[in-house]
Amino acid sequence: MSQVVKIDDKTALVLEGGGMRGVFTCGVLDYFMDHNIYFPYTVGVSAGASNGLSYMSHQRGRAKIANIDLLDKYHYIGLKYLFTQRNIMDYKLMFQDFPEHIIPYRYDVYAANPCRFESVTTDCLTGKAEYWEEKHDEKRIIDIVKASCSLPFGCPIAYVDGRPMLDGGIADSIPFERAFSQGYEKVVVVLTRNAGYRKSENKPYIPGFFYRQYPLLREAIRTRGQMYNRQLDQLEELERQGKAVVIRPVNPIEVGRMERNVEKLQKLYDEGYQCASAFNFLN
Repeated sequence: MSQVVKIDDKTALVLEGGGMRGVFTCGVLDYFMDHNIYFPYTVGVSAGASNGLSYMSHQRGRAKIANIDLLDKYHYIGLKYLFTQRNIMDYKLMFQDFPEHIIPYRYDVYAANPCRFESVTTDCLTGKAEYWEEKHDEKRIIDIVKASCSLPFGCPIAYVDGRPMLDGGIADSIPFERAFSQGYEKVVVVLTRNAGYRKSENKPYIPGFFYRQYPLLREAIRTRGQMYNRQLDQLEELERQGKAVVIRPVNPIEVGRMERNVEKLQKLYDEGYQCASAFNFLN
């Protein structure tokens, strides 16, 4: 590997989720790897955690291949998996076959990487965010990333160390506050929505048979829109203060959370790469 660009020790990288909109992040991270840009600490949520793991193992192009090329080959998103896996996606393929056989992670490189990496999940019992850091236990690494990506309603509850977990975006969609709590003074945040986007703050109705034994999780799901919009308001203020650099799509988003159109996905990936190139991270 050529010389790694030194990002100062007080700047962290924060990766939002967004399902298949995460291909924007894939483009950003591939730009970083092409220019050997790494951060002392990265925290990722959902698709941000999955794509961030490829970044931390220095596998340029791996996340793009998994999200675009192999989607076109294996068609791993669809209602048919609800009948076979109780899941909107083929999680066996994504979290077993991909990392073990088809496009393996370079766990040795990840373990040797001195930079920190945390993935965010939502604890079903508390409704609060949990932050996980694991570099050596390969099974636990996958358990954590799978839990971070497990969408409510569309995926089964996942388990980390025997604890029930779901998508980290429920409780902490853009974990820049986590980065600041770890001692970092500035953040580079990769979002997967356009500037000005806000969620509806109307609390959704959740049928009683969903997560009946997890009332705090149900409340976290119902109030997620308010939490997310509050984070965006805070992040925009941090931008004005010069404490945050935000990389976000410029063109109107045409990619859905469960997008299967590979041409749209490739276009968004290319935009991510281009948007990352517009920033000078050394200033």
